[in-house]
Amino acid sequence: MSVILKDVRIAFPNLFQPQEFPGGGEAKFGATFLIGKDNEELLGALEKEIIAKAQEKWGDPKYKETLKTLQAGERICLRDGDTKANYDGYEGNMFVSCSSKNKPLVIDRDKKELEENAGRPYGGCYVNAKIEIWCQSNKYGKRINASVTGVQFVRDGDAFSGSVPASKDDFDSLDAGDPESGDDLL
Repeated sequence: MSVILKDVRIAFPNLFQPQEFPGGGEAKFGATFLIGKDNEELLGALEKEIIAKAQEKWGDPKYKETLKTLQAGERICLRDGDTKANYDGYEGNMFVSCSSKNKPLVIDRDKKELEENAGRPYGGCYVNAKIEIWCQSNKYGKRINASVTGVQFVRDGDAFSGSVPASKDDFDSLDAGDPESGDDLL
């Protein structure tokens, strides 16, 4: 089952080109979504899905102990942002870290697909996102992960560690004058 994250901030968006992560492994797409700790409805839905997936994967009553162990080892995709307070926007929020082998759908407010050169989404803006929670239990260990399948740009926000890319509307047209002389720039 998928979970829709509405009007959350995005951090470290890597949605257009797969990226290799520290420690090696297969290049993936990914993003982190910041959720206010006061957003009880969304956090409750995420926790419910995490519990359901754990119960499905590890069964009763083992899943409860497994969840405690995974949470203690920070091996669950939903975590407390206060543990990463050195990153812009994390403090005072929860966060969901997501990755995917497949390129997620990235759309604008009007549902038109966005290209990488659109300049959005960017770290710090607000988005809607569709994610899927899943359990890992293999030679690499046990975890509860999230995959991002789609992101919709909602609105601008204060950019994290940088600035919002310029828009063509930020500049004047230079059609008049002689481009060689630079007279039109004075």
